[in-house]
Amino acid sequence: MKPSLSTQVFAIVLGTALAVAVAMGVSAHMALNRGFLGYLNEQAVNRLELALVSVTAGYRENGGSWDFLREKPELWGRLLRPRLPEAQAPAVKSSPAELTGATRRFTLFDADRQRIAGFATPSADALERPVVVDGLTVGWLALTPFESVSSGAEKRFADAQARVAWAVGGGALLLAAGLAFWASRRLARPVRQVAEASHRLAAGDYNARVPERRSGDEVAQLSRDFNQLAHTLQRNEAMRREFMADVSHELRTPLGILNGELEALEDGVRQLDGTALASLRGEVVTLHKLVDDLYELSLADVGALAYRKAELDLRPLLRSTAGAFGERLQGSGLQLQLELPEQPLPAFGDERRLRQLFNNLFENSCRYTDAGGRLRIQAARGPGGTVIDVQDSGPGVTPEQLPRLFERFFRGEASRNRRTGGAGLGLSICQRIVEAHEGRIEAKPSPLGGLWVQVVLPAHA
Repeated sequence: MKPSLSTQVFAIVLGTALAVAVAMGVSAHMALNRGFLGYLNEQAVNRLELALVSVTAGYRENGGSWDFLREKPELWGRLLRPRLPEAQAPAVKSSPAELTGATRRFTLFDADRQRIAGFATPSADALERPVVVDGLTVGWLALTPFESVSSGAEKRFADAQARVAWAVGGGALLLAAGLAFWASRRLARPVRQVAEASHRLAAGDYNARVPERRSGDEVAQLSRDFNQLAHTLQRNEAMRREFMADVSHELRTPLGILNGELEALEDGVRQLDGTALASLRGEVVTLHKLVDDLYELSLADVGALAYRKAELDLRPLLRSTAGAFGERLQGSGLQLQLELPEQPLPAFGDERRLRQLFNNLFENSCRYTDAGGRLRIQAARGPGGTVIDVQDSGPGVTPEQLPRLFERFFRGEASRNRRTGGAGLGLSICQRIVEAHEGRIEAKPSPLGGLWVQVVLPAHA
């Protein structure tokens, strides 16, 4: 079984801290040893210079020969004592070189490089000083440098420093472990909450949410994005169910009427005359329009609607569309006000789709405006393109309904009176057409008391 995310974060942070602590401890230990050894060797070199003076004086005092050391080797230690005033002698005796036994690493050679006294096995990298008497080199005094800490005092000092270094490293490691545990819990907990909520969401629980953090980091943004995603999926699922219910209702009603009409004709209750045929044809037209609207919306959703755009003038389109609704407007007792400028209204679009746009807008106003009302259509050139305003008189739309007017199957009226209300797809199709032309459409309350739909279309590609 793979370790959890919190365990992985803890292991990564702790492992990194452990590697850093070990690296720092080892490097500090090596640097201390090298520096300490360098300090000891430096003190030993200073002591070598003092011993050189004593050895040279001893050679002079014993007849200019090294025989006194060959005959009495015990004089070697006395010969190395520095010949200094009494005031300086105590400081030399307590120096690090004396305390670490540097004189025990001195070796005396004669002029022929033959060992006379001192350290028996000098190293190849020993530091040498010539013993010069009356301008002649009569011997060599060599110092074998320290290569490791071995004596008691130095060993205790090095061990103490090592213990301090490991104690500090251990404390840092414990602190890193605590911080790693805190960080892993803090980072992994919201991620785990999102993962658990994702499982519930995938299982169909669209009410799944995660607590939102107030911090502005990426984890907080992840929580907010997940909740927004869950809300969107919940809303889409509700819209899908409403869509299926609306489609089934809109299809069932004309089909039910058709079925009833046909049964009445079969049973002889109704005669097959012009009235019956007109009724059947009306229901078929309703079904055909509903299916066409659904098909166009499905094509718009996948971006498959065909558009043949070109430079055109919107004034003829608006005039012809308004003229096509003239008889219907008179029959409904509606007054039409068409206000168009004398200058052209340029637009870059598909003439057939724009005609469909204006037809749906006029149809919507005619359908939902009370008899005796007004329909005002205005068009003008604006800074963002050509602006078309379609306004009607009452009844109006409540502020709560305005944002939903472009939803599929949404209708402002509460009932489903098929005499005045359509399927609720017209404005949705209008929105898709305007978006395909890179324009914008919005709905707001009309000064006339009804609905105001404003469309802005770009004048050029």
